[in-house]
Amino acid sequence: MSKLFGTDGVRGIANTELTNKLAYELGRVGGHQLTNGKKRPVIIVGKDTRISCDMLESAITAGFCSVGIDVMQVGVIPTPGVACLVREMKADAGVMISASHNPYEYNGIKFFDKNGYKLADEIEEIIEQKILSDEPIGPEITGHDVGRILPYVTGQDAYLTCLKKTISKDFSGLKVALDCANGAAFELAPRLLADLGAKVFVSYNQPNGININVDCGSTHPKAIIQLVKDTNADLGLAFDGDADRLIAVDSSGQIVDGDHIMAICGSFMKEQGKLSHDTIVGTVMSNMGLDLCLKEKNIQFIKTQVGDRYVLEEMKTKGYKLGGEQSGHIIFLDHNTTGDGLLTSLKLMEAVVSQGKPLKDLSCMMTTMPQVLVNAKVANENKHRYIEDEVIRESINQLELEFEGKGRILIRPSGTEPLVRVMIEGEREEVISQKAIELSQLIESRLG
Repeated sequence: MSKLFGTDGVRGIANTELTNKLAYELGRVGGHQLTNGKKRPVIIVGKDTRISCDMLESAITAGFCSVGIDVMQVGVIPTPGVACLVREMKADAGVMISASHNPYEYNGIKFFDKNGYKLADEIEEIIEQKILSDEPIGPEITGHDVGRILPYVTGQDAYLTCLKKTISKDFSGLKVALDCANGAAFELAPRLLADLGAKVFVSYNQPNGININVDCGSTHPKAIIQLVKDTNADLGLAFDGDADRLIAVDSSGQIVDGDHIMAICGSFMKEQGKLSHDTIVGTVMSNMGLDLCLKEKNIQFIKTQVGDRYVLEEMKTKGYKLGGEQSGHIIFLDHNTTGDGLLTSLKLMEAVVSQGKPLKDLSCMMTTMPQVLVNAKVANENKHRYIEDEVIRESINQLELEFEGKGRILIRPSGTEPLVRVMIEGEREEVISQKAIELSQLIESRLG
């Protein structure tokens, strides 16, 4: 059997790769590992709107109950809602059943520890090893020690209450378009913003189990752009399937991605004295325009490798409070322990209302530099060897000298395919496009 945990939990096609048996074992073994033999522990379980969620929820819940864990089922809720409620309820762990922005036939299981953080690699490895080896985890649970299911009917309201506490403004008079991706935010996002005074225009809030993320949500921004134009909204907000990401749109239909959101919110936090160490954490995929914008505002920008877990690790280690990815996965560590699309919406709208400027004007503080990505097809065993090749290395060095700080080259081997990804940023798109093609062709000729 292949490795179970990927970069964000266990994922696969439901009922073939992510089976009921595997979900049951994840509940049994993962539950036992995270609760460490505690008497009558509690785990919170949430899910998105996929048709397979009920099936997998039943299976993992059975696994938890079989080792004496009580399960609080909160129903459909964004992933960050589970992380929040684990802390609010002082639960022993949490689980979200979702495959985020992926098609409906996929699903996933993501664990949170008692502090609401995603599991460390070493904990995932222990759980995985015990499942794959089928080793016993403890004495059989029988009688009154078997776990119970406790419907958490107030969980959604509790999460909304936590979100409302994070801002000091209401949004009266603001017209907001929403794309809920037929996913986990389909009820809560409209409720939250309406409660705070906004006039809300909602789309893709009719989930049927198979329409999650279909031509909508943060990965298909054309839908929210059109809704903003049709409703003459002040801004638009698009979530992904589990609502841990946000992509915004201004009144003119221009996309405001995660880099722009970090620039806007980070600058506002600095003005308020709330940006710890005057620092934001991003990844190597953030646009160079964000570097230049933050430099002008005397904000330090630290980059990690791609992945929100690496951003969070840097934030926790160094005490930073704001970080995220270009994809819209933004972490406000003062308020939640993972990316939170609804929270990001509130903080972005708070910046707009507090400064009395439309999102379009605020977004202009950052100019996105043209960015081109070209894939070089190579032999799988060679995709990490580009740095060892003198000809490739010399070509990269020459390009960097040619850009003289006005461009950037990023080379990344694919984690799943026999590809080397060549990303170049610069001032002129036609120039960087040609340079990216030439470099990718060189890499293919040397390593293909």
